[in-house]
Amino acid sequence: MKKFLVMAVMALALAGCQTARQDRQLSGALIGGGAGALIGGVASNSAGGAVAGGLIGAAAGALIADSTRPGRCYYYTRSGHRRYTRC
Repeated sequence: MKKFLVMAVMALALAGCQTARQDRQLSGALIGGGAGALIGGVASNSAGGAVAGGLIGAAAGALIADSTRPGRCYYYTRSGHRRYTRC
């Protein structure tokens, strides 16, 4: 039980170390992997098809999420003005 708690704390600490780009790629990979596994499993009626679909979907999801990220981000100053910067 102690090992599990230590691993959970370490995982949560490392989760905060991602950049916005890495976070976007991860979420795209998770969504694409889930959708690919579902489609692959239904289309092939086998676990192998679900695994292959999940892998292909995760790769495609990460690539699509990275290529569609916005080029400019914004933030607010203390005075309430919106400022734009490169992401």
